[in-house]
Amino acid sequence: MELTLLGTGAPEGLPRPDCPCAVCATALGDAARAATALLVDGSLLLDLTPGIAFAAARAGHTLGQVRQVLLSHPHDGPAMEIPAGLPQPARVPDGRELTLISGQRVRAVATDAPGTGYEVTGHDGERLLYLPPSAAAAGTSGPEGAAAPYDTVLMDVLGRPDALARLREAGVVTPGTDVLAVHLGHDVPAGRETVRRLTAAGARTVPDGTRLTVGPPPAPGVRGLAAGTGPAPARPPLPRRTLVLGGARSGKSLEAERRLAAWPEVLYVATGGTRDGDREWAARVSLHRERRPPSWRTAETCDLVPLLAEEGPPLLLDCLSLWLTDAMDRVDAWDDAAWAGGGERELRERCAELADAVRTTRRTVVAVSNEVGSGIVPATSAGRRYRDELGRLNAAVAAECEHVLLVVAGQPLPLKG
Repeated sequence: MELTLLGTGAPEGLPRPDCPCAVCATALGDAARAATALLVDGSLLLDLTPGIAFAAARAGHTLGQVRQVLLSHPHDGPAMEIPAGLPQPARVPDGRELTLISGQRVRAVATDAPGTGYEVTGHDGERLLYLPPSAAAAGTSGPEGAAAPYDTVLMDVLGRPDALARLREAGVVTPGTDVLAVHLGHDVPAGRETVRRLTAAGARTVPDGTRLTVGPPPAPGVRGLAAGTGPAPARPPLPRRTLVLGGARSGKSLEAERRLAAWPEVLYVATGGTRDGDREWAARVSLHRERRPPSWRTAETCDLVPLLAEEGPPLLLDCLSLWLTDAMDRVDAWDDAAWAGGGERELRERCAELADAVRTTRRTVVAVSNEVGSGIVPATSAGRRYRDELGRLNAAVAAECEHVLLVVAGQPLPLKG
């Protein structure tokens, strides 16, 4: 089954006309996107974009072989013109199945937002799921009737990471599924940050006009992907370990949560515990809990090494700076005499054990830590000791991570990976 992405943008496109925002101002070249529209085997068109005939021509197609045009959502972008000879667009009622003249089978999938998703099965059984903007398949167990994993999924990954998590939980998106982000608008981060977030979600995006093959590679002499120039670009490898650093209220915890938003059953490990009578702390904890997807679980513990050694779902460790506070409490590191009498050696051993657990873990891990070394020098020896030890711990953990980010003013800056 050959796919041609005639557009990959939100219904209003990217950049938006007359929009002065930074994302629209920098959406040039391959970053410019027409409204999402997908041509399947040259004969089935899912959604329309303004100038659809020109978009097809740029990708090396005509629309003369299109036998069915299906719409997935109410159109609220620029006015559409239906080229002469193109079939009248239609919406298929949820659950209805069609067998097209060209041989594909199409099933309409109910969604939790206005619109309809489409499951397309090709001649050789290859399977595609296409979802409308801001939508997830209705229900909590994936599309009703979906019996096997999809080969390719096209959906609003950045707008609805929870929808991708549901598909994974249902088993219809697996490591072998090619997840393509479409419906990209001016609310996505600018530049390479979109690629980094999609990589963390196990997804990717491609420029308008890209051609892809779903299923086995084409036979010799048959044009393949990307206008017949070769195989599909490899998906970036998923980062196994990520460290997110930042100052107070920098947005580091929110950024860490984004990195795992498309994964179900994440274990959120809170190292801060509870503080009886501290209302401000309780409000902070409540805010974090409300932000987490309902499928995530929470564990309040500083015993991180056994968790890292176990098999299981992804871990979000928030945060290493509070873990260090607990570790320093346990060795009485705040007392100069205790520090000199063996506390320093014991703390370094605990930190080395944690870094080694990060190195050897088989789980996906996103860890959060404070960056406190760029501010005022603490006035006390205990404060300076904590600052120094946190710097050492951050460096040791960062050395074992594929990705390291520094969040400043809500902006993630890649330091590694």
